[in-house]
Amino acid sequence: MPGISWFIGVPAIALMFTAWCFAQRATVASIAQQQRIDRLTQKPQTAYETIFYKSGNLNIEAYLYKPEGNGSFPLVIYNHGSRAGSERTEVPCRYIANVLAASGFAVLVPERRGYGKSDGPTYGEEVGNDRGDKMMQRFHEEASDMLAGLDYLKNAEGVGKRSERGISKAGTPLIDFRRVVIMGWSHGGVVSLLAASERHEFVALVNQAGGALTWNSSPTLQRELPAAARKIKIPALCMDAENDATTNAVKTVGDAIKSSGEGEKTIIYPPFTPTSNPSNVAPGHLIFAQGVSIWQNDLLSFLNRQVVGRRTFSP
Repeated sequence: MPGISWFIGVPAIALMFTAWCFAQRATVASIAQQQRIDRLTQKPQTAYETIFYKSGNLNIEAYLYKPEGNGSFPLVIYNHGSRAGSERTEVPCRYIANVLAASGFAVLVPERRGYGKSDGPTYGEEVGNDRGDKMMQRFHEEASDMLAGLDYLKNAEGVGKRSERGISKAGTPLIDFRRVVIMGWSHGGVVSLLAASERHEFVALVNQAGGALTWNSSPTLQRELPAAARKIKIPALCMDAENDATTNAVKTVGDAIKSSGEGEKTIIYPPFTPTSNPSNVAPGHLIFAQGVSIWQNDLLSFLNRQVVGRRTFSP
């Protein structure tokens, strides 16, 4: 009976249409909420200068942020994560710079090889799925890119030395290189740890979930990262969230730094729920991109203790 079949189908179609409308409204609301979050987290925007420097034969792109006022300022070098699939997108990491520059820190964000407009192959092109020696070699190479940026700043007129056309209005260098902090998240946390173990000219280290996504699948990282951490001779802050892929990476590294006799603090935050997770990584891993308000006070408290009071620059 076609009439009866049609009559029964009408409520079902109506329900489907209603559900679709609710889904559309939910999607629009979700987008609007994300836009509000983006506006809140992006303001005020801190201005930066894009610079290029040499690391071996490679040209490396970086972003330099200067706080308001006259130098010399302490410097934080921030190492970003891997951002697989969008390596060639320029990402100035303003969400970090906004927090640090407002507290009186200059900030350098190197893109490192294979990222943004920097030369060299991407991490995926060079390393693929390797979790052994090839991976570690790449980490060390990226650490050298970051250290080359520090060397570049030391020799840049108006940044690392006096110059008639220097950036600082007071006639002093922009940056106090006796107060340099190294900081990194995820892949960048590994790079930061390796750099701090190789060159002892930093005053503090901040490790945000360094190696957490790779730790369980890489015996090489489990061996090499604590070995590097035992060479670190500066105070360190290690941070992660309970629902990251593992917290063993930051805990093990933190214990290794303590064993060298340096002060170290490990903070494990409660489980974190990100607003978006397009790469479907462990949700807690994204606390350092989307949950800045949760950890920024701990970061600034650590930096104030270890760095801000250390005014040892001599012109």
